Amino acid sequence: MTLLFAFPEQAALARIMSIEQGDWEWRHFPDGESYVRILSAVRGKPAAILCSLNQPDTKTLPLIFLAQTLKELGAAKVTLVAPYLGYMRQDTRFHEGEAVTSETFAVMLSRYIDALITVDPHLHRHHDLKESYTCECKSLSAASLMAEWIGKNIKHALIIGPDMESEQWVKEVAEEVQAPYIVLQKTRHGDRDVEITLPDIGRYKNHTPVLIDDIISTAATMIKAVELLKAQGFADITCLATHGLFAGNAYDALQKAGAAQIITANTIPHPSNGMEVAELLAAECVNPRYGEQSRQ
Repeated sequence: MTLLFAFPEQAALARIMSIEQGDWEWRHFPDGESYVRILSAVRGKPAAILCSLNQPDTKTLPLIFLAQTLKELGAAKVTLVAPYLGYMRQDTRFHEGEAVTSETFAVMLSRYIDALITVDPHLHRHHDLKESYTCECKSLSAASLMAEWIGKNIKHALIIGPDMESEQWVKEVAEEVQAPYIVLQKTRHGDRDVEITLPDIGRYKNHTPVLIDDIISTAATMIKAVELLKAQGFADITCLATHGLFAGNAYDALQKAGAAQIITANTIPHPSNGMEVAELLAAECVNPRYGEQSRQ
């Protein structure tokens, strides 16, 4: 039976997953270094580490210490369950001398874990985690959760994707809720400088716009889209995302821009959490199906 070792901020999610929890201790020495101790018997048992990798620089070292110690104590298999997987954006060298951090991060994690489970990884030039990670990988999709939420809460929805890369899963959500969809044209000039082109949607005046994305970080894309929709006379605008990073004042800025509702999955704890990923993650921990393609 799998033992689940949850990082502190994932305690609530771990309880909902209904998997036996392993007991471990993580604290800091006076000099700031991490102390990790496993208190449960793990020999011969598969172990899973539940750790969402937002703010990854503060979590990666204790995660590695925990994974390596589980192996040293005889765990049959060590799986990282990272509802949000960090270090996915910098997957190429855009300017001379830049570190390709996504590749280095993948090499490092793959050394210490046997398998990886995550939700909607932010893939760009790569199409599958196996292009970077050498461990077993499973990418779960939150599209069904989005469709379920929309079906319960929005009548006459118009599903709107942020860019052409999103069209595949935007279409999936739209088909599941039997709603029309459009995809915006996006040009990114910098982390907070985004140009959005909204097609003519006059024929959808009786619909409720639902903007969906995998991540809301600076919220620049969502804010531009909300402003354009408001300029066309739409008032009741919902923003839906798998991962709510909300860097800086992004959450407040999106509300001020005119978003009536902002809903995220609980891959990262936040007041906007309204979609539950526990069942998706728990099912994969108990009955793993590694090696399948992403967005099953």
